[in-house]
Amino acid sequence: MSLFHLDVLTAEQTVLSVDANALVATTVEGQIGILPGHVSLVTLLAPGELMVRMGAEAHSLAVSGGFLQVLGKDVVVLADACERADEIDVERAEEARRRAEEFLKAGAAETDSAAAEAALRRAITRIGVAERYRRRTWRRPVGREGIDR
Repeated sequence: MSLFHLDVLTAEQTVLSVDANALVATTVEGQIGILPGHVSLVTLLAPGELMVRMGAEAHSLAVSGGFLQVLGKDVVVLADACERADEIDVERAEEARRRAEEFLKAGAAETDSAAAEAALRRAITRIGVAERYRRRTWRRPVGREGIDR
């Protein structure tokens, strides 16, 4: 089976370092799929979900933006912020969403509203990734291991 090495990094930590056979990421131009042998590229990531497949095992991560680089058999994601789906605090994300929506409704200055819109996109991304993860694990039959860890 053909694989590539994936490192998902933030300024604070290595979030994931695995040999994978597929990656789906959200770029500023839309979703992109990476398979072994992909052409070299560098692209800007938008807030969204990273879906990593390693055989029967899969990981979902929420990314708030950053860069993705493919070079040979190495793929590197340099994320502004990144959380594994199973580690997302949904209540905290909902509160961040509410705060950002209230700030936007208040009609703040343009620079403040841009920051609030970015915060809103990050919160919505985190909530969506966490909900999709919980739906997939909720439907998982008892005894089936290695999927959506």
